[in-house]
Amino acid sequence: MENSAPIAAAHDLSFVGLFLQADPIVKGVMLLLVVASIACWTVVFEKIVRLAAAKRQAKAFEALVRSGGNLDGAQTGISGRVVQAGVEAWRDQDPSETRAERRDRIERAMRAALGLEVKRMQGGLALLATSGSTAPFIGLFGTVWGIMNSFSSIAKSQDTSLAVVAPGIAEALFATAIGLVVAIPAVMAYNKLTGDVARIQSAFVSCIGVLGNRLARDRGVQRRAAAE
Repeated sequence: MENSAPIAAAHDLSFVGLFLQADPIVKGVMLLLVVASIACWTVVFEKIVRLAAAKRQAKAFEALVRSGGNLDGAQTGISGRVVQAGVEAWRDQDPSETRAERRDRIERAMRAALGLEVKRMQGGLALLATSGSTAPFIGLFGTVWGIMNSFSSIAKSQDTSLAVVAPGIAEALFATAIGLVVAIPAVMAYNKLTGDVARIQSAFVSCIGVLGNRLARDRGVQRRAAAE
């Protein structure tokens, strides 16, 4: 009883204490997971801001297309680049093509421009997917390594009391806990953000069909563009 008190007191079981007392390998695992967590949250906050702006642009683009308004109103952001691609494809006309062929060509150009914008919106989501799938296993590696060290301590001290093995096991399990703290929000954020990107893309695609049909049949717009 007299020997167990100093041993227990020598171990700080707070989060900071578990990190500082951990084996160098376990400590490296923890640092890697903390860096991954910071990177993931940076991506999440950046995507929240960017996708909120993209949602507003999608609504404005839909209102513009449905109302048949002047396309000059969409000169910035995703909608501006999509409209610009459609108008440029429309201006590059072939007299021998049919209206259906012209519409298909215009829509392909707008979908290609939209595809580039979607790729930009998806940038960083791979980090969330990778962190969500690998962080638990990285933490588990730290746990296994820490438990191995705990068993080594048991063998060296020839003492199986809880005071000997508990600190090492706690440090090891802390690595798994950090891995789960990284993985769970990353997976949830990835699912939410990919769903938002898909909905934004769908909103633009549905309007691209309407706008493509409008550009393909609007002869007045054609004459004005030719005059320019």
